[in-house]
Amino acid sequence: MKYGLLLLFALTLISCSKEQPALVFELQEEQYRPQIHFTPEANWMNDPNGMVYYEGEYHLFYQYYPDSTVWGPMHWGHAVSKDMVTWERLPIALYPDSLGDIFSGSAVIDWNNTTGFQDGEHPPMVAIFTQHLMEGERSGRIDFQTQGIAYSLDKGRTWTVYDGNPVIPNPGIKDFRDPKVIWHEESEKWVMVFAAGDRIKFYTSPNLIDWQFESDYGMEEGAHGGVWECPDIFKLRIEGEDREKWVLLVSINPGAPNGGSGTQYFVGDFDGKTFTNSQYPERTSWLDYGRDNYAGVTWSDIPEEDGRRLFIGWMSNWDYAQVVPTEEWRSAMTLPRSLHLKRNDQTGVYSVESRPVKELESLESDKIEMKYNAKVGKNNVYRFDQRNDKQFQLPYKLEVTFDLSESSSKYFGVRLDNPETGDVYELGFKDGRLFSDRTKSGNTDFEERFAKEIHYTQTRNISDDQKVELEVFFDHSSVEIFVNKGEFSMTELYFPKQGYMRGMIFSKEGEVTFNGLTTTSLKSIW
Repeated sequence: MKYGLLLLFALTLISCSKEQPALVFELQEEQYRPQIHFTPEANWMNDPNGMVYYEGEYHLFYQYYPDSTVWGPMHWGHAVSKDMVTWERLPIALYPDSLGDIFSGSAVIDWNNTTGFQDGEHPPMVAIFTQHLMEGERSGRIDFQTQGIAYSLDKGRTWTVYDGNPVIPNPGIKDFRDPKVIWHEESEKWVMVFAAGDRIKFYTSPNLIDWQFESDYGMEEGAHGGVWECPDIFKLRIEGEDREKWVLLVSINPGAPNGGSGTQYFVGDFDGKTFTNSQYPERTSWLDYGRDNYAGVTWSDIPEEDGRRLFIGWMSNWDYAQVVPTEEWRSAMTLPRSLHLKRNDQTGVYSVESRPVKELESLESDKIEMKYNAKVGKNNVYRFDQRNDKQFQLPYKLEVTFDLSESSSKYFGVRLDNPETGDVYELGFKDGRLFSDRTKSGNTDFEERFAKEIHYTQTRNISDDQKVELEVFFDHSSVEIFVNKGEFSMTELYFPKQGYMRGMIFSKEGEVTFNGLTTTSLKSIW
């Protein structure tokens, strides 16, 4: 018995060690576990929350239910990274309390100690979040969501919930949530933007505690197919110009261009109190056209010398998020991206572009430039899975440039398949629009909407382009597609039964020419 207890104690020490070699092996071996994306070790995750940078660490908090692989009473999970690529999971940061579950929100560094919370060398890291009182919702009340704060004085490792919560009581609105807070330099005030049903609300504060309502936005602008959620607001410099515009992100569920959850954006001006749209009111702009990029927001307090606006999203969709065929965990985050603002000289329309962050290059190995000036037609394909006699396996990055001036095809792209199981996933262009086809991608019958139809971009048509560049990141259960250095993108899940064995360039109508193709194996972050 004594030796058994000693063995149990030794095994416990091993399981709790920081490196956790057994866990690393398990995460690499799970069938659908992403290898280049953040996932919780186990159980349910959704929206990214509280994203803030401080002293060399990117903090990622997230909606987390530690007791199940489906949604439940929300906590804030927590992870940190030095590069947004490899992550260290930390203990749960915030737990439900008497005011409710901890829904989505944001975090900032209170550099000037406007809260008065500082007690030591570190300025307060302040989390701002919605508290959702489930008992209030069940009883039929509509005022069950309020805004609260908590603070950390040790770089986010431990948290104190403010005893004066809520800092913003509910004014009588059913959907009243997801605060994103920024410091507005011009007015020298904190600004809170959050979602309230079919609109965005702006509040201001001198100290993150005392808040004043300023304005509403969006009741008659943008998409309104569902409830507005998870807003963000920030300035971006217009590329090629010496001026800036404000960008307002708003997620919506349902109502996305390919169904279910998605994120729209508005470009305009903001004076610290009121946002004014510079685009056409009837125009809806989407940050990503795939089915699986939702509730994304950006990191606060990125150093000025970096200068990037860095973004990450929840890689799923509420249409099927709780039934995807993963066993130990549910949901992953997208790859981190930098956001960029461009203006079309002819139309004057602004667009926000997404580009994978340069830090992902640290995962690259075995890069092969495979072919130049090649053609494929409907009777042949070009295989890029044969890599120096090495077995084809994910994750990897594919870069290919199609020369449309030399092509007759209107339907071409990239195919992954497994001839043994019949699983096929395709992406590419059809009649000028980017598409993602997971209708026969593998395990699809867990929810009828998952693979019901092919997904397309709704606006941009590449028919008049001379060239089109694709940068595609394939992981075990997802694909992220970036066109023309992030001009538009699609993020999608797939679940092949036994993994894809082959990769190829195809054309179904006429011939297509590609001028370059590079494949790069990517190392696991686990």
